[in-house]
Formats: sequence, C-alpha cells, structure tokens
Amino acid sequence: MSDHDNTPKSNEPPVSEPSITESLDRYRHSLEWESKFYMDTAALVETTCDRIGVDPNIKNRLLTPQRALIVSIPVRMDDGRVNNYIGYRVQHNNSLGPFKGGIRYHEEVNLGEVSALAMLMTFKTAVAGIPLGGAKGGIRIDPRPLSRAEKQRVTRRYTVEILNMIGPEQDIPAPDMGTDAQTMAWLMDTFSEMKGHAVPSVVTGKPILIGGSKGRTEATGYGVAYTTAAAAEHLGFDLQGKTVAIQGFGNVGTYAARKLSSMGMKVVAVSDVSGGIYNPDGLDINHVLKYVATRTYVKDYPRAEPINNTDLLTLDVDVLIPAALGGQIDADIARKLKCRILAEGANGPVTAEGNEVLKARQEEIFVVPDILANAGGVIVSYFEWVQGLQSFFWSAEEISERLFNIMEAAFRECINFKNKFQTDMRTATLMLGIHRVSEAMLTRGLFP
Repeated sequence: MSDHDNTPKSNEPPVSEPSITESLDRYRHSLEWESKFYMDTAALVETTCDRIGVDPNIKNRLLTPQRALIVSIPVRMDDGRVNNYIGYRVQHNNSLGPFKGGIRYHEEVNLGEVSALAMLMTFKTAVAGIPLGGAKGGIRIDPRPLSRAEKQRVTRRYTVEILNMIGPEQDIPAPDMGTDAQTMAWLMDTFSEMKGHAVPSVVTGKPILIGGSKGRTEATGYGVAYTTAAAAEHLGFDLQGKTVAIQGFGNVGTYAARKLSSMGMKVVAVSDVSGGIYNPDGLDINHVLKYVATRTYVKDYPRAEPINNTDLLTLDVDVLIPAALGGQIDADIARKLKCRILAEGANGPVTAEGNEVLKARQEEIFVVPDILANAGGVIVSYFEWVQGLQSFFWSAEEISERLFNIMEAAFRECINFKNKFQTDMRTATLMLGIHRVSEAMLTRGLFP
C-alpha cells in the first residue's frame, strides 16, 4: 500500500486531464501551417502579383516566409507547476529593410496565422513607404489569467529562444494583441542582459522612460481616423455630425473613437469581449472610457442599450471600424453592411468570401484596407526606431504631423493605383505594396 493517499480531499470530482488525442490535436493546430487565413492571404497575393505582372520567380518567393521559428517555452508558474507553451517568430521579407512586426499572446495563435500576418506586414510597411520588412511573432497562450510575474517569465523565456533572430538591424518586435509596453520592456531588458549592454532599439512600443516614442500608444487608432478622414474627403463629404460604429474597444478602437469624436463624428456604438453598447444619439466617449476604467468592460454601461456583434456590424452608419479579431466580416455580414466607409482597424477583419462581396459593392462601400488603415502603429514604431538609433527624440506634435503626412501620402498613392488599374481599393493597396517590394527584390538580385 502506498504511503501517499492520492484520493481527492474535496467532494468535487477530480478535474480530468486532456486525453493524448486531445493534446495532440491542440499541438497539431498550434503548428498548423496552411491555415485558412494563410491560404487566403497567399491566394490574394498570388492573384495580385499576376495582375501587375510580377516576375514569377519573385512571386514564388513572396508566397512563403524567408524564415520561420517554432520554440518550446517551459515556464514555472506561481503554484510551482511547469507549463509548456508554443511560440513563433516568422520573418517574411526584408528586401526594403530590417524585419518588423508585433508579438501577440493569444490562445488561438498558430503558425499559419503568424505567417499570414508577417506577409501582410511586408506589404504594409511598403505601402507606408518606410524602410522596413515584414515579420510577426506570437505565443499560443491566454495572457488574461497570468499573474504579472508569470507573464514576465513567459516573455523572458520566449526572448531567449528567439534571441538570435532579433536585433535593431535584424528584426524589431513590437506589441500586438495581448502584449503591451511592459512586455516590450521585459523583452528589451532580456536581450540587453544577454548582449551585455543596453539595446533599446531592439523593440518598439516600449515605455518612454526607456527609449519609447511619444505618440506610439495612440498611433494605430489615430492612423485609422486619419485614413477615414482621407476617405471621406475623397468621397466628398464632411465627417462633422456623421455616425461611426466601432467593433473592438481596445487600444485601436478607443483611440480611433477619441480622434474621430474630436473631428466631430458621432460614435453611436462600440463593443468589446463582453458585448456591445449602442446609443443612436451618440456615446460620450470620455464617459465610456471612465466607466471602462473602473469596470474593465463596456457591458451594462448605463447610458446605452446592449447590442450584439452582428447588429453592430450591420448598423446604418456612415463609418464602420472593425478593430477586434480577424475574420469578423464574412460573406453574409458583408451583404448586410450599411456603412459608406469601412475602415479596417483590425488585421484581416474580412474573410476571402466577404471580400468578394465587398468588391461587388465597391460603389456603395469604400474600403480602407487593413494594410493602409492600421499602418499608423508601424509608422510610429519606425519613428521610435529612428529616434533610438539617433538618441534624439521628437515632440508629440512632430510625431503627429509626420504620421498624418505619411498616411495621407500613402492614401493618395493607393488611390492612384486604384484609378490606374480600375480596381477596388484593397486590390490597389496590395498592388502598391507588392510593386514596391518586388522592385526592391529585383534591384537587389539573388544571393548567391
């Protein structure tokens, strides 16, 4: 007889461990390469390359990343257990400059998703006209239940595992879904400790105290607002008094709401993971933000009525901003949209099938695609990287002015491609990005 009684001491049934099959299924999904998102993105890139006559050899190189790393991240939790997580860093293309892309912590992260996002980042930086390439990273983990200490240990171990891939002239990570300035501070500190000296420019999106840039936190949301304003001007209407609904009230959604409100727009609906709120007379965004600061979520906000996700997306508004997860607007939702401008704050918010519907409706709905609309974050990340390398920092006003000028110029270039090729806005924007990257690849040649 054993000296240790393993019988559960409570009346609750013991928690069952996942079966071997279930564990393997989860592991296979985490390593999934040809996810639908990746396949849809690659198909769109391939079609666009063919349309603008990209050299077939260049096209083939653009359809797969240059490098993809999968790492195991064993981490001791606060209760003494050791959990093992899967992490990724994918580098798609660096023809225009060092790899650049965020790191996301989410339980559904997989290789296909990260690879697709790295590919899109390549063309996003090209559309913006900044000298950076495309990369993306992530850990398959739900960060919400983690303590601060656990999240720090996860981040530091992940940094060690990808150490040889990153650096100020090699690959510069940034925050993404589930990560923030503090995450970047831990990553920078770990990298610096391993190198033996401070290397602030290894990441962007870090706290201003240790070399971050003013304006970085709000950059993506402000960029969405700037491109929305550019689209409205292109269409010939004033934003004053116009209505906007925003799906996703995180960093991007909140700053887009703030900026658009300051431009005179009426924010009638917002949502987060708890649900949505709607007030046809307009929400007081500052009051909503104060409510969220104490309650975490918008649910039960007293000055609005609840609204579900589908109803929010299909509201009769002038502007719709999807700023949550990807794949939210499928063909069915796309057919029901009533907005005049769709400004994509999220990465890949429209499915391939939804995109076909929107192409057919382009006279009704003007799409500002993700690689243009949400490029504000990577543009100000570029500013931060430059400031760090020079050890000379700019004012918030300089940051804002330069961001606006770059995004306005990028919008005009996309319109030029749209008119030249008589196509929809998403295709035109991708054409511009692919054209710039493919020309750089041809100019540099092939080594060896």
